Amino acid sequence: MKIKLRAYIELTGAMVIVGSNIVVGKMITAGFPVFIASALRFALASSILLILLLKNAKGFPHIARRDVLVMFLQSLTGNFLYSVFLLYGLKLTSAAESGIISGTMPAIVGLISFLFLRERLVWSKWLGIGLVVIGMIVMNGTGQLAGGDHGTGNLLGNLLIVGSVVGEALWTTLSKTTAGRVPPLASACLTSCFGFVLFLPIALYQSISFNFASVSLANWGAVVYYGLIGTVAAYLLWYQGVAKVSAGTAGVFTGIAPVSAVVLSYIVLGEPFAWSHVLGGLCVLLAIVLIARTSSETDGVGKNSKDLRDLLLVAKSWRR
Repeated sequence: MKIKLRAYIELTGAMVIVGSNIVVGKMITAGFPVFIASALRFALASSILLILLLKNAKGFPHIARRDVLVMFLQSLTGNFLYSVFLLYGLKLTSAAESGIISGTMPAIVGLISFLFLRERLVWSKWLGIGLVVIGMIVMNGTGQLAGGDHGTGNLLGNLLIVGSVVGEALWTTLSKTTAGRVPPLASACLTSCFGFVLFLPIALYQSISFNFASVSLANWGAVVYYGLIGTVAAYLLWYQGVAKVSAGTAGVFTGIAPVSAVVLSYIVLGEPFAWSHVLGGLCVLLAIVLIARTSSETDGVGKNSKDLRDLLLVAKSWRR
């Protein structure tokens, strides 16, 4: 039971950071071009992850060429396309609505684990996924009523956020093919390095005409936070937690991210408060409690092969 409780705390902490990344991303887009900010983020994250990998693994592990290709595609969809859609979307819509839309991932992760990994979902997990979806619908409906600017730009922004969720879903689908063959730390390090390489060319081009001296200390701090806390720390918390539970259970914990994003958007960005955000958040929290209680009775901690299979299924959900 202590192992389960620790896993839930780790997953919750990771998802709170994920929600904060939406708010931080909104701040970053006000001071940096998207490609420069993303290149800096992945440069920082890659450096720390590489140091951790070399320290813990005593060298870079051997990875098959096929798995390297899969991880490149993961990075293309889950790092590059996700970040481009998310950060450009945040220029046009609110952090609260972005977090809400991103919160549809629990349902997607649960369905992927059911359709592709054949993970059995009992009625309580289906109910939990349904509550998460209801919570997202309730919060999104309120956001449309509470916000002030909901013209073409806002609609385009929300569609870009949807695109980022699709990129995240593609990551999870691809990631299952390397489960058990590539150590999680090596996977995170390599995909982060690929992310840096993908962003670097356009970032260098944007740097030619960008005045770095005009960037405020707060915006520099946001980039550092995004790279170190929002990527590395969230990774470490998520992988420690996800190794102890099933993919469906871990997927539901991603519902904490939109709640975190909405609350922080009020506190940090001063975005308008909406009561239906509270109601939607309660649906998400109820789903987590329901599935966590069910999982404590049905999930086994010692099933190593299942843990490895589940480990990378939901790997991307911690990231933003």
